[in-house]
Amino acid sequence: MDRRKFVTAIAGGMAYYGSRPVFTQNSRLGTTRTLNIGTAGGFQLGFKSYPKSFHLNAKELILTFDDGPKPGPTNAVLKALRDEQVLATFFLIGQNAVANPDLVKRIAAEGHTIGTHSNTHPMTMRDLRETTAKTDIEVGIQNISKIMENTTLAPFFRYPGFGDTPALNTWLGSRNIGVFGTDIWASDWITMTPDAQLSLLMKRIRSAGRGMVLLHDIRQQTADMMPDFLRQLKTEGYKIVHMVAGNSPAQFQDAPPNWSSETDRFLNKRSTHKTWPISTPFEDSSYD
Repeated sequence: MDRRKFVTAIAGGMAYYGSRPVFTQNSRLGTTRTLNIGTAGGFQLGFKSYPKSFHLNAKELILTFDDGPKPGPTNAVLKALRDEQVLATFFLIGQNAVANPDLVKRIAAEGHTIGTHSNTHPMTMRDLRETTAKTDIEVGIQNISKIMENTTLAPFFRYPGFGDTPALNTWLGSRNIGVFGTDIWASDWITMTPDAQLSLLMKRIRSAGRGMVLLHDIRQQTADMMPDFLRQLKTEGYKIVHMVAGNSPAQFQDAPPNWSSETDRFLNKRSTHKTWPISTPFEDSSYD
């Protein structure tokens, strides 16, 4: 497929067959624009963890997926994205990539950006010795790079559970690797129906108005939600921005006054209670 055709956003409506809408080619969500992101010197961004994020226009979203690949749900997510001509970023786990190399190649071949998410997904790297954490990150990068062959692996990294440390951030920056948190999450590590997940995620997107969205392509509920999710974004006028590795410094915006790291609050709670708060949507206010 011609990449230029694939990334073109196509405006339009829908046809009807009887009383059921049929989404025609002209009704696809599409990918509106591409951000070429330079990572020289590194950075840390995403308002859930850091006091800055990408500068995006109103109703612009960046879609990202963690923890894959996993054959069933990842293939379904890729089909949903392809059907709507949407490009996303996948932060892959090294050992999952090694187990599913053809799926890694499919993600790259369909035009998506691939970053890394460690080799074994330790929860979290704050609990590891620094040398152990660095090795896990490095092996993940090496394993995925070998599979991708002639396709470029983006110097984009996301910590498992967002568990960074200042030393690891400095080390990644010295290697010109950007660190990605997120602005909006689906809480899809919690078991819920696709409809409930769609309702929760759309509520958060409407509240934020723009931003980087975190989902997990290893979750079947997310895969099942994706077609309706992408159509709902189209219906409500949201635009998709695709990020790729480049040479230009990215434009950032600062967090609002009185910002604090939501992930730090939960990671500190975990450190105290020795449990990971996976039974909640990882928000201050339950499902609201």
